[in-house]
Amino acid sequence: MASEQTTLTVPGPNGDREMRISSPGRVLWPELGLTKLDLARYMVDVGEAFISANGDRPVALQRFSENVEGDQFFSKNPPKGTPDFIRTVKVVFPSARSHPMLVLDEPAAAVWAVQMNTVVFHPWPSLAGDTDNPDQLRIDLDPQPGTDFDDAVPAALALKEVLAEAGLACFIKTSGNRGLHVYAPVEPTREFLDVRHAVIAAARELERRMPDKVTTAWWKEERGKKVFLDFNQANRDRTIAGAYSPRALANASVSCPISWDELESISPKDFTILTVPDRLKTVGDPWAGMNANPGTIDTLLGWWDHDLKAGLGELPFPPDYPKMPGEPPRVQPSRARKPD
Repeated sequence: MASEQTTLTVPGPNGDREMRISSPGRVLWPELGLTKLDLARYMVDVGEAFISANGDRPVALQRFSENVEGDQFFSKNPPKGTPDFIRTVKVVFPSARSHPMLVLDEPAAAVWAVQMNTVVFHPWPSLAGDTDNPDQLRIDLDPQPGTDFDDAVPAALALKEVLAEAGLACFIKTSGNRGLHVYAPVEPTREFLDVRHAVIAAARELERRMPDKVTTAWWKEERGKKVFLDFNQANRDRTIAGAYSPRALANASVSCPISWDELESISPKDFTILTVPDRLKTVGDPWAGMNANPGTIDTLLGWWDHDLKAGLGELPFPPDYPKMPGEPPRVQPSRARKPD
């Protein structure tokens, strides 16, 4: 017996493509009964905005064997059987090894990724033509236990002011869960470590202004009931869910771009694969044209240098990174040896 399958017509810059979807009835979100076909249709509906935000970048695919409650894995190498119309680009990883990653240039490529059981898309902050120099400064506002989305909102508004003082216009989206992601388009003239230092400089300045509300503490035991400013998401090969990407959460939420004017009146629960297509039709894409006037991180790097002279040094890197120059000891504070 032939396996169940269907075909979707996907418009794109090179005309329509007929994309096969096998097992279209497989349920991905059990609580809602949403299927693989529902997800593929969502990607068709939001395809133009999705590619505008995530296209022309190396992208990792978060794939699921059955549904979002089951086993998952990340694809960084192109899966076998990648269609000829989907290109790749070679990138260098923190280990200094390099290999190709997928680049999505049209909605049909995203639909094919769904066919390969992708739910969440993780684009790099750099373009395929210059993978070593990010063109986006990204800051992840992550509410810690005891805080929630409503705590991230005032932090995001204050961060917008900080970045404006540094000469950067910024854009915002929901994380799809409890947090917020702030993006500032920048000229791709600085490498990842510089951008990381710029993020730390902005985060430290926000921490000085809101010491009881936000934190840059890497160790969870030191964060308290605050919003964590996750500076390590600015590192090479560290990504967050892309704009308009679904999330592997029970309510089929989407990491959705919003306008700053909306921020204080929305709930992240408002944005799902069922609601975002109609939102795009009625509200439009708040990130349209976001790359028209990129800024520079020069002012933020000046703040970084000032903090260095004041005794504020490097912060911890992710545990899988090689030991980095100036990095403090990688040991949980409560387990550190106390001086005799």
